[in-house]
Amino acid sequence: MSHSERAEILQGTLDLLVLQTLLFGPMHGHGIVKAIQRSSEELLKVEHGSLYPALYRLEQKGWLASRWEKTDKGRPMKVYRLTAAGRKQLVIEQSKWEQFQRAMGLVLRQRPQE
Repeated sequence: MSHSERAEILQGTLDLLVLQTLLFGPMHGHGIVKAIQRSSEELLKVEHGSLYPALYRLEQKGWLASRWEKTDKGRPMKVYRLTAAGRKQLVIEQSKWEQFQRAMGLVLRQRPQE
């Protein structure tokens, strides 16, 4: 699938994607981007310009925590992890997504009256 055919991510969906991705363990920002791409079979692409403000926002809400760690090359990198509050929020966000998905399905299955 080409870059232009990838689905754009709805603003509210990014929180859910980040929380779900970090459920599997701590990651740095670029790792989160790559994990979302891989797990969506390259259909979703998160731009770094969208990700970092979301990470900051989620950290401010207490759903993520971060710390600086040195890489193999000795360069510091900020690593994010899900907090207990973030795990609880993930369940809430998943429920919201399922409701949205159900509502969209209902609307899209409607057929015109003849």
